[in-house]
Amino acid sequence: MKPLALTVFLAFLAPVALAAPEDLNLPEVLKTLDGKRVTSPEAWRDGRRPEVLELFREFVYGRAPVGRPSSLRFEIRDTLEDFMSGDATRKLIDIHFAGAGGRGTIHLTVFIPNKVKKPVPGFVLICNRGRENIDPERKTISGFWPAEQIVRRGYVAATFHNSDLDPDEHDGFKNGVHGIFDRKDTERSPDAWGTIAAWAWGASRAMDYFESDPDIDSSKMAVVGHSRGGKTALWCGAEDERFALVISNDSGCTGAALARRKSGERVARINKGFPHWFCDNYKQFNDREDELPVDQHMLIALMAPRLVYVASASEDAWADPLGEFLACVHAAPAYELYGLEGLGTAIMPPPDRPIQAGHIGYHLRKGKHNLTEYDWNCYMDFADKHWGRNISDSGQ
Repeated sequence: MKPLALTVFLAFLAPVALAAPEDLNLPEVLKTLDGKRVTSPEAWRDGRRPEVLELFREFVYGRAPVGRPSSLRFEIRDTLEDFMSGDATRKLIDIHFAGAGGRGTIHLTVFIPNKVKKPVPGFVLICNRGRENIDPERKTISGFWPAEQIVRRGYVAATFHNSDLDPDEHDGFKNGVHGIFDRKDTERSPDAWGTIAAWAWGASRAMDYFESDPDIDSSKMAVVGHSRGGKTALWCGAEDERFALVISNDSGCTGAALARRKSGERVARINKGFPHWFCDNYKQFNDREDELPVDQHMLIALMAPRLVYVASASEDAWADPLGEFLACVHAAPAYELYGLEGLGTAIMPPPDRPIQAGHIGYHLRKGKHNLTEYDWNCYMDFADKHWGRNISDSGQ
């Protein structure tokens, strides 16, 4: 184990003294820009939540120019009802869309458990690794997306590759959905959507499909992402309230980790390394995190009163596990407005001791930056608990 990783790992073996919001100069979740205190679910829903969402659109992720396009259509390209030795029905769905700049397609793979009462809840993974990790034929099986295990637990396992929406490269926003939907007759605005927002838009189009499939319980679908995909899942869940559970795995900077901690990857570094991920306005906060009008605890708070789960890894100092945990702690006031428990603790847990009692879940996994079967099992345990799933749901 590398010295830095060992230091981080050892730090989590004992309770950690956590910083208060004022110590980090965090913006208050329940205080509006004009200084008013939010004291009711209605004031959150109708006032503060839209305000926070707009701040993230303007200064961080950018603003998508289109929601569900009128051109959207679903093509079920292939259906196999006896997949995984009869445990699942596999569907390959092409989600087609078009705009002034051309046409695009999301290739969605869906496994629906055969032995489960319909409709079935489930998980959709935004895959940001090689396509072999989500092989629809299952000739290559990766712990990154353990579809067989998800199906055995009685859940839909769905996924698509983020490059279907936009290749992860900086080409001036000419390819992918930016090239299809951005206006060509005007200069790109500083709050125009970046690549993270484009991938999130794609997850919402997958939800459009789930709503059309009678075998899928679209009211209980989770959106999942790892690393840059975890940033995407959080932004998708903030914008699209149809997702009942939002899961961020090792998402780090501009994902779940607090920017004001200035630990691990920082805003300037991520904007330099990945200038296409966020809107241009975000670059004005390079090395000026304290001037941001938002921080990532507010992004997590945007899920309230829905379920959200954040996971970290003990050897992943670059993603700042403590900053991810603190964001969960300081998102709790939005849940308390609804009489719900958020994280339920301010004590950092030791590795492999998930916190799942409240509407915000968290765990710190031993190991490196990765999405593993351990993580998936924690997410399914959380869904079981909060969605009231039990053995009878799977027909066993």
